[in-house]
Amino acid sequence: MSTTDHRPFVAAQRRERMRNRLLAAALAMAAEHGVQALTIDTVIAKAGVARGTFYKYFDTPAELMQEVGSEVSDALIRAMHPVVEAMEDPAERVSVGVRTVLRLARQHPQLGGFMVRSGWPAMDLTHAFFTLVGHGLEQGIALGRFAAMPTGLALSAVAGTTIGALHAIVTTDLAEDFPEQTAAIVLRALGLPAEEAMALATAALSTPALDIDSLLANHTD
Repeated sequence: MSTTDHRPFVAAQRRERMRNRLLAAALAMAAEHGVQALTIDTVIAKAGVARGTFYKYFDTPAELMQEVGSEVSDALIRAMHPVVEAMEDPAERVSVGVRTVLRLARQHPQLGGFMVRSGWPAMDLTHAFFTLVGHGLEQGIALGRFAAMPTGLALSAVAGTTIGALHAIVTTDLAEDFPEQTAAIVLRALGLPAEEAMALATAALSTPALDIDSLLANHTD
């Protein structure tokens, strides 16, 4: 009778746990102190691992932070995609996206702290999260749903306003409807009339949960 050698599987699980340990340490430090606090020494001290362990997974703290940024983007995509995929109106998708990001940042303080203090999303504008947002804005401009403008300008209006709102959520006690107020401002910047922008921004919305397997869900207590 043959037996299965589980050692490769166990080793792979151990490597994944150790990698996630480093990612979690970087996420927590960036959320609280900013990217400038991340060095190899501070990360391994936070993670409780040896320096050699760090180099098994990453060459530099910058590479580690890039991976954390990708994890954040992936988690947000997985959370929002089921909500927006059936929506045909680009303006509705923008409104839901802005409101969802701000609500999740409020529910998960470590997420909000990371986004504000790490410089995200500017750290990786090529990631799929921003590619998808840019495509939606481009579509809305082509359809005449948004005012005619360069796609990059529309993306800057959405990202800049949202990041400013994230700063406010992280540092200030704000009204419960602050995400809705922000979404309305974004839509107006994209060219929608004030009344329509407010109607879209205040439509019923259930905030999606983060994937239970994501770095954020596991480390945003």
